[in-house]
Amino acid sequence: MLKPRLRWVLPTLAMMLCLLSANLVRAEVNISIDTTQTGPTIHRNIYGQFMEHLGRGIYEGVWVGEDSTIPNTRGFRNDVLKALKDLQVPLLRWPGGCFADEYHWRDGIGPRDKRPVTINTNWGGVTDNNAFGTHEFFEFADMLGSEVYINANLGTGSPREMAAWLEYMTADGDSTLAKERRSNGRDKPWRIHYWAIGNEAWGCGGTMTPDYYADLYKHWATFAKTSGDNKPIMIASGGHTAQTEWTQTLLEQVPETWSMRMNAISHHYYTLPTGNWDKHGKALGFPETEWFSTLFNTLKIEDYIKENLAIMEKLDPENKVGFYVDEWGTWYDVEDGEDPGFLYQQNTIRDALVASVNLNIFHQYAERIQMSNIAQMVNVLQAMILTDKEKMLLTPTYHVFKMYIPFQDATSLPIAINGDKGYSLGEDKIPTVSASAARDKKGKLWLALANTHPTEATDVTINTGSKIKQAKGSLLTAKAMDAHNTFKNPNVVKPEAYKRKAKNGKLVVSLPAKSVMVVALD
Repeated sequence: MLKPRLRWVLPTLAMMLCLLSANLVRAEVNISIDTTQTGPTIHRNIYGQFMEHLGRGIYEGVWVGEDSTIPNTRGFRNDVLKALKDLQVPLLRWPGGCFADEYHWRDGIGPRDKRPVTINTNWGGVTDNNAFGTHEFFEFADMLGSEVYINANLGTGSPREMAAWLEYMTADGDSTLAKERRSNGRDKPWRIHYWAIGNEAWGCGGTMTPDYYADLYKHWATFAKTSGDNKPIMIASGGHTAQTEWTQTLLEQVPETWSMRMNAISHHYYTLPTGNWDKHGKALGFPETEWFSTLFNTLKIEDYIKENLAIMEKLDPENKVGFYVDEWGTWYDVEDGEDPGFLYQQNTIRDALVASVNLNIFHQYAERIQMSNIAQMVNVLQAMILTDKEKMLLTPTYHVFKMYIPFQDATSLPIAINGDKGYSLGEDKIPTVSASAARDKKGKLWLALANTHPTEATDVTINTGSKIKQAKGSLLTAKAMDAHNTFKNPNVVKPEAYKRKAKNGKLVVSLPAKSVMVVALD
């Protein structure tokens, strides 16, 4: 007979071994890709970037001036230029944002030393010497090979000011404005791809009602004239978060006529860990509850998209009007020691997951969502790049966007996820696995995967209806929930090559906890 103490020890050891073996059991998920069907094209401009006169987003982040000690090309910093070229940025949105509705374009043309110094009342009350204006923006876009998206100043501007700006940019004759553009260094007209009348008309753009804005849109759009065949896609300022009334009102009240048009409605959605605008939550040092709540809240965007698209299907069944999410991303409390008006925040592996799951959602609704702009490109909110004077680093979000390049202009494919038991915390649950599949222009099949769970890995079995030899691509993951890159250690979070061969005709990829994977299926 065992002594009492040993009788207690042995069951305890058995229990520990049982728990250990349970933890070693990996979750299994099955993903089926229907390669016989095709969905809409995933427009490259879903990967658009947003740059605003806000904090160090443009000044220092992009523009340092020709006399700067930071290596630059005609005033644009070389390291940022190279990184963005590598990212294949398809679209740039400028000058805002809230800043757009106080921006007067004449402040940003002509000799830089003669441009007026203005106050940025939206973001920190700092002065702006207007060194970065119309010519600089178009030159920057040309350097990157990007299309352009410009917001007109509805809040403090006028239809006449907007019409003059459009003539200055697009006229190809001998008008006074065309001659002025030439005297300022640009001979040929610029191409404008997207043009928006106002921004966030419900808030910083004028605190308007949908009905009032709809009337203003019709008024202004009538005079948004460009020369020749330079016809930008016209965008109306829509709602945000769970709002649908802006979409409905605009579709009901803005008809398509010979004199004006509305090609798309914008929508904004920011992800806050707390869901509370008074205290957003920290970018670093957060608990698992905020890891979960961030992903839980970011996934709500799909419901908001569905609700708006249901209205659009009813009022615009021919799909003439797009739904553009032209501001999205995470918004945390500002880093300690930073100016609250500069919206500078760190960027972690959590942000990489947010980027991945949002892009997967946009792919799913690509028929209507043909453009989106993450906020923002450099040094602001969920940035691609962070700088500190001459230093620069690439964020986890940058790496996700680069991994997803094969999806630009690819053809989406139907996908089914089975066996996902979900990731639960408290009474709430989210999917463990987010995924998207597409075939690129060369016929190659691509799959993007994200594991939202911060501590548990998942094995994913992939089926396409035909034999797959291997999955090959890149994997982004990290040890800590708030793992991030710093100027001293800029490669803490970066992608690694990933390759997995099929065994016995079965392809299973290992998806680590808190990871993003993009692979070609050969």
